[in-house]
Amino acid sequence: MKDLSPRPGELDPIETASVDEIRALQLDRMKWSLRHAYENVPMYRARFEATGVHPDDLKDLADLARFPFTQKDDLRANYPFGMFAVPREQIVRVHASSGTTGKPTVVGYTAKDIDTWATVMARSLRASGLRAGDIVHNAYGYGLFTGGLGAHYGIEKLGAMVVPMSGGQTEKQISLITDFAPKGILVTPSYMLNILEAYRAAGRDPRETSLQVGVFGAEPWTNALRREVEEAFDMHAVDIYGLSEIIGPGVANECVETKDGLHIWEDHFYPEVIDQETGEVLDDGQEGELVFTTLTKEGMPMIRYRTRDLTRLHAGSARSMRRMDKITGRSDDMIILRGVNVFPTQIEEQVLATEGLAPHFQIELVKDGPMDAMRVLVEADQGGADVGPALRKRIKDVVGVSTDVVVGAPGSVARSQGKAVRVIDKRGG
Repeated sequence: MKDLSPRPGELDPIETASVDEIRALQLDRMKWSLRHAYENVPMYRARFEATGVHPDDLKDLADLARFPFTQKDDLRANYPFGMFAVPREQIVRVHASSGTTGKPTVVGYTAKDIDTWATVMARSLRASGLRAGDIVHNAYGYGLFTGGLGAHYGIEKLGAMVVPMSGGQTEKQISLITDFAPKGILVTPSYMLNILEAYRAAGRDPRETSLQVGVFGAEPWTNALRREVEEAFDMHAVDIYGLSEIIGPGVANECVETKDGLHIWEDHFYPEVIDQETGEVLDDGQEGELVFTTLTKEGMPMIRYRTRDLTRLHAGSARSMRRMDKITGRSDDMIILRGVNVFPTQIEEQVLATEGLAPHFQIELVKDGPMDAMRVLVEADQGGADVGPALRKRIKDVVGVSTDVVVGAPGSVARSQGKAVRVIDKRGG
C-alpha cells in the first residue's frame, strides 16, 4: 500500500496544538454552548433548573459532570423542531433518523453549522490520506441520512472531486470506479464487501483498481474486516465516526499513518466516557458509554448526549487530540444470551477467521423452548466445504455462547445497500 502520511504544513494548527491550548479552547467554547442551550432551548432550561445547575457554574471542564444528560428520547419528545436553538428561519437544512423504533430524531443546521461540518469532514478525509485534487467515490446514501451529504460537502471542502454515486447499483459502482479511477471511496464496510464480491464474481482483480483508501463508517466493524479489505484491494481501510445528533460523519477519524484509534476533533466536540449504570465519568482507558457535548453548534446544541456507543478514550498520538477505540458495539445492539453479552462484531471476527466462509453473515434470535437461542447464517465460500462445526466451535471457545450455524450457498445471506442489518429478532412477544 502507498504511504499516504501527511506532509509538513498540511495539518490544521489545532491538530498539533498543545493539550493545554486545546483544553483552554474547549472551556471557552463549552461556556458558550451551555449558555446558548440554556437561553434558547426550553428543554435545556427546564432540565438545568431541575438539576440545580446554571451555565455560570462551569468553571472548569470537570464541572460538566454536574450537568444532566441528553438522550435520544429527548429529541423524540420534542419532535420535530423543539430542540432548535435558533429561529426556524435560520435553519438551512434538516436531517432525520429512520424512526424505525418510534418517531424519527430530527436535527437542524444553520449555514455556519454546515460549514463546520464540512470542515471537520474535510479534516477527516485528509487524515485518511486524501488531498485536494483527488477523485473520491461517495457511496454513502443521500437523503435524510447524514452520510451522503455530509461526506459530499467534506470532499468539496477538501478541494477534491466528488463522484456522488450513493448506495446500491453495485455493477454501476464498479463501472464508475473503473472509468473515473478514484483514489478514495467512502462507503459502509458491509457494502464494501458487496463490491468486493461483485469484482470476484466478474473474474476481476480488485487489486488492479485505482483505489488507495477506503473510509468506512456508519456501522461497527472489526480489524479482521479491515485486513480482509486491505489485502483484497491493496488499499488502506480507515474508520470514520459520527452520528447525526452531534453533527453527522466527521466527529472522529483514524489517521492513515497510525490506524491506532480515531482522533476526536476536540475543538468542536467534547467527549466523555461514562459508566452505563451510574453515569459516573470514567478515566481515560476505561471502557464505557461515549458521551458528547457540542462546542460550536448553533442550530441544535447537544449537551452530554448519550450515544450508546461503547469505547475507551486515550491520549493523542498522530494528532494532539484524544483518540477513541473503534466502536465495539452499541449498548442497545448488545445481545444477552443465557447470561453472556454478545455483540455482532464478535461474531463477525469469528466468521472472518474461519476458512471456507464468505465474509457475510446474519444473526437470528429465536426461541428454543422457553430459552432464547442464536442462529448464525453464513455462506460457504466457493469451495463448498462443511465449515459449520468449525465456526460453531470458534464462537463457543472465543465468545462463550453456543449457537446454531446454518451454512448456505453463496449469495444466500441478505446483502445490504447501506447499513447492514446484522440481527433479526424472531423471538416474538
